[in-house]
Amino acid sequence: MRRRRGRAVLARGLWTAGELAVTLGVVVLLFCVHQLWWTNRQARADARHEVAVLERQWENEPAESAPTPGATPSRTSDSSDGTQGDGDRTPGGGDGDGSQSPRRDQAYAVLRIPRIGLTVPIAEGTSRAAVLNKGYVGHYPHTAQPGQAGNVALAGHRNTHGEPFRRLDEMRPGDTVRVDTADARYTYAVERTLPRTSPADGTVIAPVPYSSAHPRYRYTEPGYYLTLTTCTPEFTSRYRLVVWARLKTAEPRTAAGAG
Repeated sequence: MRRRRGRAVLARGLWTAGELAVTLGVVVLLFCVHQLWWTNRQARADARHEVAVLERQWENEPAESAPTPGATPSRTSDSSDGTQGDGDRTPGGGDGDGSQSPRRDQAYAVLRIPRIGLTVPIAEGTSRAAVLNKGYVGHYPHTAQPGQAGNVALAGHRNTHGEPFRRLDEMRPGDTVRVDTADARYTYAVERTLPRTSPADGTVIAPVPYSSAHPRYRYTEPGYYLTLTTCTPEFTSRYRLVVWARLKTAEPRTAAGAG
C-alpha cells in the first residue's frame, strides 16, 4: 500500500513538473514570436506610415534652397569619450553650421539605402523607446545634420523592432546612401566599413571620424561625412559595426522629387 501511494505521489509530481515545463516552453516561444516577428511587423508598419506622413508634409511645404557641398569646413576637435551604441547617446560631433536641430524624438528625414532595400525615418536622438524601438533610425545629438560639414551619425537596430540595419554588413564601397529632408536630398557614397569595434569606441562618430580601438580606420581631414552604426554580431550587443560614407551631391527637394 505504501509503495502504491509513493508511486502515485511520484506520478503526480512528474505530471506537475511536466505541465510546468510545457507552460514555460510556451511562454518562451511566445516571447520569441513577439520579439522576432511582432515587434518587426509593428515597427515596420509604423516606419512606413511615418515616411508617408513626412512626404505628404513636404509636398505641402515650400522648400528652401539646399546647401551646396564643397566649401572646406573648419577643422573641429575629433575627440570623443562617450559610449557609442545601439541606444546610447554618444558625444562626438559638432552642431554643423549651427542651424536649429529638430526636437528630441522628432522624425524629420528619410534614409534610403538601395543596396539593402531600406527606406526608414530618421528621428532626433537615440532613445530606445521613443526612436529605435519604433523601427526608426536615430540621429546622435551633437553630430552634424544632413548636408552639413562634419559627421552625420546615425544608429539603428540590427535585430527586432523593425531591424532597419539588419543587412548593414552587406554595404560595399561606392554604395549610395540617400538622406531626404524637407528641403533637399543628400546623396552619400560609402567609402569604408569597420566590421567590429568596442561600444566604447566613440570617436567613430567624431566630426573627423576615426577608431580609437583600430587606428588604421581613420579619416584625417575635415569633410562631409555620414556614419551608420549598429550592433554586431546579430542578436547581441557586444560590438559595433560601423559604415562610413561621404557626401557627393545635394539637390533641392523640388529637383530631387519624392521617393
